[in-house]
Amino acid sequence: MKVAILIPPNDFKDESVSSSKAMLERWDVTPVITSYSNKDCVGQHGAVYKPDINTGRLNPDDFDAIIFIDGNGVDSYKLYDFRPLLDTVKRFSDRKKPVCAIGNSVKIIARANIIQNVKVAAPKDEETNRLVALYRGIKSENAIESDKGIMTLNNSELVDDFVGLLLEKLGVK
Repeated sequence: MKVAILIPPNDFKDESVSSSKAMLERWDVTPVITSYSNKDCVGQHGAVYKPDINTGRLNPDDFDAIIFIDGNGVDSYKLYDFRPLLDTVKRFSDRKKPVCAIGNSVKIIARANIIQNVKVAAPKDEETNRLVALYRGIKSENAIESDKGIMTLNNSELVDDFVGLLLEKLGVK
């Protein structure tokens, strides 16, 4: 099994990536780091990851799920406005592959228009809540939600529990 982990080129949450990778590897699921940069990507606290594959070449048929990592880079690169990424999100969703978003990366899946009538755990910032409402998601007060193949986490403190739930959904754990 393989799970794509999408990170912004810079300013992603290091702990979200490291925890996700560690949990997947612990259960023999291959984490594949993807970004729109071919160079080293640097996290908010200095962690460096070299993408395994450019997101532009990401084929949902080659993966079992995708995880969108949170952090300031989601906003500074405006990943939620990048049409090719939104199309990729839609292809994962159309193929019934789990689409997972942590924190402010919920904006990406909202803008991909895959959250209509889906329970969404989102951070409390105004812009994310506006997008969840605009794209007709159902705002949840829970920290973690899994609904109709869409998994959301409102903060990165519970990444291990979140990835554990993904592993259960994939039938691994």
